[in-house]
Amino acid sequence: MSSKSLPYSNKDILYDNAKFRHRSVFKVINQTLLASKVKHHCTSCSTGKFLALLMIFGIACLLLTHTSSTGSFSDGVANGSRNDTYEHNISGGIRFGNLFRRAPRLPPQLTPDQIGSSGPNWVDRQENVKKAFIHAWSGYKRYAMGFDELMPLSKQGVDGLGGLGATVVDALDTAMIMGVDEVVSEAGSWIEKHLSSRISEKGQVNLFETTIRVLGGLLSAYHLSSVNQGTNSTRKGPEPAVYLETAKNLADRLLSGFTSSPTAIPFGDVVLREPSAHPAPDGLSSTSEVSTLQLEFNYLSTVSNDPKYTVAAMQVLEHMKTLPKVEGLVPIFINPNTGEFSGNNIRLGSRGDSYYEYLLKVWLQKGPNRESNLTYLYDMYEEAMKGVKHRLVRKSIPNGLVFIGELPYGAEGDFSPKMDHLVCFLAGTLALGATKGVTKEKALRDNLLNFEDLENLNLAEDLAETCFQMYSVTSTGLAPEIAYFHTEEYSDGHLDGGNKSSKYLNDIIIKRADRHNLLRPETVESLFVLYRITEDPKYREWGWHIFEAFEKYTRVDTGGYSSLDDVTTIPPHKRDKMETFFLGETLKYLYLLFGDSSHVPLDKYVFNTEAHPIPIEGATKRV
Repeated sequence: MSSKSLPYSNKDILYDNAKFRHRSVFKVINQTLLASKVKHHCTSCSTGKFLALLMIFGIACLLLTHTSSTGSFSDGVANGSRNDTYEHNISGGIRFGNLFRRAPRLPPQLTPDQIGSSGPNWVDRQENVKKAFIHAWSGYKRYAMGFDELMPLSKQGVDGLGGLGATVVDALDTAMIMGVDEVVSEAGSWIEKHLSSRISEKGQVNLFETTIRVLGGLLSAYHLSSVNQGTNSTRKGPEPAVYLETAKNLADRLLSGFTSSPTAIPFGDVVLREPSAHPAPDGLSSTSEVSTLQLEFNYLSTVSNDPKYTVAAMQVLEHMKTLPKVEGLVPIFINPNTGEFSGNNIRLGSRGDSYYEYLLKVWLQKGPNRESNLTYLYDMYEEAMKGVKHRLVRKSIPNGLVFIGELPYGAEGDFSPKMDHLVCFLAGTLALGATKGVTKEKALRDNLLNFEDLENLNLAEDLAETCFQMYSVTSTGLAPEIAYFHTEEYSDGHLDGGNKSSKYLNDIIIKRADRHNLLRPETVESLFVLYRITEDPKYREWGWHIFEAFEKYTRVDTGGYSSLDDVTTIPPHKRDKMETFFLGETLKYLYLLFGDSSHVPLDKYVFNTEAHPIPIEGATKRV
């Protein structure tokens, strides 16, 4: 599908830019007269000059002799005759002074944050998210403190991520941002007492998962506890240096994933206590996993003044720059022993997603330095997004939902109308890439958007609509893990989401094996970014509907929230698992979506793929 079929054109840019181009009345008149041939010919003869003087004299006499006999506008209002006074002024003549009065200034357009009582109370709604976070933490603390994850129905903990207490670290900066001091203190104290020894004693962990959740969480906590902005909490828990030293201890061991590999592509599994590393059983690494380490390692080098972390991580992207691609799109597997891509499967869902996300975000992270030797990252991102629009964007039937499909057999193979919920990250990434974190209004006013940016922003909004409909089309109002879309080539009318009142019931197909919900954050992440950038309140409303569905169907009364087996049936069966990212990402993004846009601003922070905010270089200062 060609990008030409997308409903955007250069007219959009010309129109939107023109809305913010101000010119004074004097400038308009002056430019008109200068360009007028009439003015040239009339003033070049004596008759023309005489007639012009005569006209000016006549107008002056008219203004001086015809004055209104009525009182002021305020007098009329005081006497209860506002309309009479307005009409009498019109019929009685023109005041001389009114000719030179400035046009009345229209009241400023209010943002949704400023509207106040005329709409939903977003302060209350944000507080409800905070209460949900406290409820989730209370269940974890009561039944699973120190374990990676909570099983809320069994009321026990489980270690599925290497036994580093992943929920503790994932939830910490969320508590800081929300100002939940008790949780900040409890999580910080646990990290200070237990995490370093676990890092030294534990066995195998996944390089990617440990980096984005634990290392990213530690570094974000270090930053937020070191600054006076970005957090509502007072200084609780250990000193910031505790988080930094623990992060260095962990990263030093994770580096073996890089140093053990014969190429620039790291091995995926690391044994912390040795430390050593080895490839996955099939010998391959996920493309997204090896390319989603750079934000964290770059920031650690910055705050530790040790370049070894960024050198190791950035060599991955530098190497991937040299590999062959299909219009910027890449297969989802790469071989660390050869440094080459493996297979032909191209998708933006699992194993592919955050490769594209980090191309943009690593470039953004460098702030004023991003234009130096990192422009190749943004070039790779731009090329990939053009490839997405050309090869992966389709519309469903009968109602035209825009979705991102897959090429499971490569560029020459058949197209699959399958879209993971994970792909919903792309709406936020596209919007962020278009404006670089500032609002659309500011970007237009400052002429920062080109045609490609505007097209990407429109695609982002279309994708967000589709992702929200993946929720609203189901009986529970919660999205499945995977959806298929009805197209001319693909159809299955017996596998809908269950919400018979949904307009899009026949557009979205949900197979029985894909109907589970893991409390994922990607849609609310994109709603958060799009609200910040477009200031359109519909994204908040969509987020609220999703939050209400989580509350209704996933909350466990004794503490915590649970994943679901089937979102198309009521009541849905619970899976007995609360993923760490529900506290680290989903509730964080919802809280920020409902809050003030100056809180953790997008032009000062980039969020890693686990929603841990990392400061953009030069944009924030540590105390």
